[in-house]
Amino acid sequence: MARLLLIEDDPAIRNTLLRALRDRGHAVAASPAAMDGLQTALAERPDLIVLDLGLPDLDGRELLRMLRAVSRIPVIIATARDEETEMVRLLDAGADDYVVKPFTAAQLDARIRAVLRRGPSSDGGADPALVVGGLRIDLGAREVTLDGAAVDLTPREFDLLHHLAQRAGQVVTKRELLSEVWQVPYGGADKTVDVHLSWLRRKLGETAQEPRYLHTVRGVGVKLSEPA
Repeated sequence: MARLLLIEDDPAIRNTLLRALRDRGHAVAASPAAMDGLQTALAERPDLIVLDLGLPDLDGRELLRMLRAVSRIPVIIATARDEETEMVRLLDAGADDYVVKPFTAAQLDARIRAVLRRGPSSDGGADPALVVGGLRIDLGAREVTLDGAAVDLTPREFDLLHHLAQRAGQVVTKRELLSEVWQVPYGGADKTVDVHLSWLRRKLGETAQEPRYLHTVRGVGVKLSEPA
């Protein structure tokens, strides 16, 4: 069972999802507006937030930005907006997944379970850190250090580095990164991988021309490995 917060202003959709998710065993609270939802999220610390974008007091994109400034609670965007550029923008801003209305409760529940499987365990146990050379990636604390010094990463940069560290020494394709890290299909959005890899390299003190950890395999993908 997960503790969920549903931020949705449409009473019909809100009540339908409340009943359906509770029937699936989740404990669900609901808020009809952005600021009420923000207060509830900070007070109750749910396991996951389902966030509509068209809220009466504040656009959901702005609420997502506010949430990410103070919290790492996973967020699934639930909206009728289906443009790919909007989807990529929201995922880059820190959303963990994106579902387009209309959707069934079963589809949303599957997305919730998938996102929670990717997150830190909820049983209070410590998540083992991944270590690659001088890099240490702590999933539980969502912290990265390089040679003992903290590396300040955005949520998406952290997810990208963590995914590569899980496959250290292996070449990972852009198709896999978009599917597993961004949860979007391969296509026009693949340039976002290149951009985030560039930002990540800069924060790790390297370049594509002089790599230490992140090695591009032309025409295939990227590999994270220990410096030679």
